[in-house]
Amino acid sequence: MKFFVPHASDAEEAERVYSVTAEFVGAPVDGPRIWKLSWTHNGTAMHAEVGQVHAAYRDTPAEVVIAIFDTGSVYMVCTPNRGVVRGGPILAGKGHGSSAVLFED
Repeated sequence: MKFFVPHASDAEEAERVYSVTAEFVGAPVDGPRIWKLSWTHNGTAMHAEVGQVHAAYRDTPAEVVIAIFDTGSVYMVCTPNRGVVRGGPILAGKGHGSSAVLFED
């Protein structure tokens, strides 16, 4: 899959939204660009995919995943109310069955 940001009108806007979101959550903007992520949280299999709706999570309703970042120690899954417009991202542990699929170059 070629890199995109949901609802961005063009590649320039996608880059701007991605960069601003990375800055907001403190993630590296130049790291690998993740398309899909699978991980386990408290014994439950979790999945996030950019452009797809992520199930309701704690106090956040089901929302479209805007970006996923690899911070080195954890993954950050960003939705409008979890890391893009407000709030902190959904944190996904690395290792122990987590796997990421990158966007194509």
